[in-house]
Amino acid sequence: MSDTLNLLKQLVRRRSVTPVDAGCMASIQDRLCIAGFDCEILNSGPDSHRVTNLWAIRRGTRGREGKVLAFVGHTDVVPHGPLEHWTTDPFEPCERGGRLYGRGVADMKASIAAFVVAVEAFVAQSTDHRDSVAFMLTSDEEGPGTDGTIRVVEMLRRIGQQIDYCLVGEPTSENRLGDTVKNGRRGSLSATLKVSGVQGHVAYPSLADNPIHRFAPALQALLSEEWDTGNEYFSPTRLQISNMHAGSGATNVIPGELTLALNFRYGTASTADSLTSRVDRILRRHLDRYELAWQHGAHPFLTEKGRLLDAVTSSIQTVIGLTPVCSTSGGTSDGRFLATMGAEVVEFGPPNGTIHKVDEFVDLADVCTLTQVYGDILERLVR
Repeated sequence: MSDTLNLLKQLVRRRSVTPVDAGCMASIQDRLCIAGFDCEILNSGPDSHRVTNLWAIRRGTRGREGKVLAFVGHTDVVPHGPLEHWTTDPFEPCERGGRLYGRGVADMKASIAAFVVAVEAFVAQSTDHRDSVAFMLTSDEEGPGTDGTIRVVEMLRRIGQQIDYCLVGEPTSENRLGDTVKNGRRGSLSATLKVSGVQGHVAYPSLADNPIHRFAPALQALLSEEWDTGNEYFSPTRLQISNMHAGSGATNVIPGELTLALNFRYGTASTADSLTSRVDRILRRHLDRYELAWQHGAHPFLTEKGRLLDAVTSSIQTVIGLTPVCSTSGGTSDGRFLATMGAEVVEFGPPNGTIHKVDEFVDLADVCTLTQVYGDILERLVR
């Protein structure tokens, strides 16, 4: 049984439902210290949402002179849901049919285990390199993300620590390991809209003002708008209405207020400012009484062809025999925080078909292969 698989099983047994780390960081820290890393545990957030973060760095033989490659990931997992729907205990890793089952095996404890074992092997064989290797791990990625990687980035800014290359272990593969990597992510922009009306009896509509009826033309205009046509790297921006509520449930009452939630996932063809101004302009054409509150979750980021993307692509080709597709699809990731530091950011990990699902699994063979790919990336980037 591979060292990566052993470590993965240890991590899965720790019930690290976000934001709880459940000792994952301590286990990883012990191994990294033995491998020559300087490690620091950074706790953040209120007692009700206590987050554990790990920053670890093994400097090159010439101190700060070289580049820094950071492995980035999260130890927290989503809740398992109804236990009776799982074939086996989600926190007791189970091998069957060539797969390893358990909560978080794919998202993303397999990548973390592979990171650690690949780095251990690399530093044991490469004693003279000017570049540095680092780890940035958090227990606040599946949650709000307000006290996780962003806090570590803030600390690194304060001490003047640069990150040049950032490899995130998110489960990016789709049909098989190595078929897809992420070289960017879309931004996320949300809003809560309240449309005011006048409550009244449905039999006397002239004495009321139905906000649902009033909003209908505005909704049609919003859904008909072409926000942008996308570009080489990002698909066209789309607006989605995720929630809508009005009324008390009574069938004979015209509601006095309509509340809805909307979201944009957008690429570099638009900006948050351009989208907010265009939405407000459309609403003003159709409504006279409304409130609109924006929440900006993430800016889009993109890593074009460069040293990191070349290394990841070449390593996948060498170890697996595939040429991966570069994609910017999916939700946000913690890579967005590293991109603000000017780092090249690429995400690569196991297939994502079962993440957040009952009976989450990874193929046993992929666990070892993933370690080999990460090791090959180290060989290509760290001099």
